[in-house]
Amino acid sequence: MNLNADNATAPVVMVVDDSVDSIRMVSDALEAEGLTVLVALEGRQALTIGQTLTPDLVLMDALMPQMDGFETCRRLKALPGLTDTPVIFMTGLSDTEHVVMGLNAGGVDYVTKPIDTTALLARMRVHLANARMARSARAALDSTGQKLFACDLRGETLWATPAVQQRLPAADQPVGERFRESLAGWLQRLPQPGHSLPVTLGDQELAIEFLALVDRREYLLRLHEPQRPDAASEALRQRFELTGRESEVLLWIANGKTNREIGQILDMSPRTVNKHLEQVFRKLGVENRTSAAASAIKCLGSL
Repeated sequence: MNLNADNATAPVVMVVDDSVDSIRMVSDALEAEGLTVLVALEGRQALTIGQTLTPDLVLMDALMPQMDGFETCRRLKALPGLTDTPVIFMTGLSDTEHVVMGLNAGGVDYVTKPIDTTALLARMRVHLANARMARSARAALDSTGQKLFACDLRGETLWATPAVQQRLPAADQPVGERFRESLAGWLQRLPQPGHSLPVTLGDQELAIEFLALVDRREYLLRLHEPQRPDAASEALRQRFELTGRESEVLLWIANGKTNREIGQILDMSPRTVNKHLEQVFRKLGVENRTSAAASAIKCLGSL
């Protein structure tokens, strides 16, 4: 049941446990499978390793002095590059409370001590394969320009493509906390698909576009550089054979603006906005602003 057929690409596993005997037993089993093993005797040492190296999987003792495995897992998951790393808890505690604590801290699985290495290796193979497929899929999204990520209603990142992960601020830094609060506040206002939130990351002005709500808990988002209004409206004008004013109205409809807001932006009355919108509906062959916005977003997304 060798986990690694090619030693040149051996998965790296970090074992975090305050018991030297336990580490020795697990390490021997992993190395016999051709895996590269990193060892940490306590939580802070694991965090130090995680800041410089990126393991493919972490085996985490649940109960350790000073910083327990649950807190160590939460802090590891906040480090860039480790958000998607699977963590399997090793614990002598099999009661439901500690199992739930491990999963809530970011773990994907748990095994009870004394460790059955055959069962452990079988579980590791499943989680390593799943993590590998997830990384490949997200890298593929980046290569096609789809810089996506997902978060929950609190603004906590659930997953991100590699390019987005590099841009997002670290969750345990003040700038990361402000970013999370801003994102959470925006999501609680229930944005519609296509609505965007302007953000500043580093010294660059970007936008976060809301795409969809998945399973009622995962907000799917896209990070991109906002298009210049003149370039975007010109693209809409040419695609749908609109007048200049009609294309500007459609652009702001796609950005979720009301007729009153569009009137203020374009310096016209809401009644005039509505007249332009009637012509936009006719030329696009749609019946309402939601359909018009969807057509505009599809057009702009193909640029």
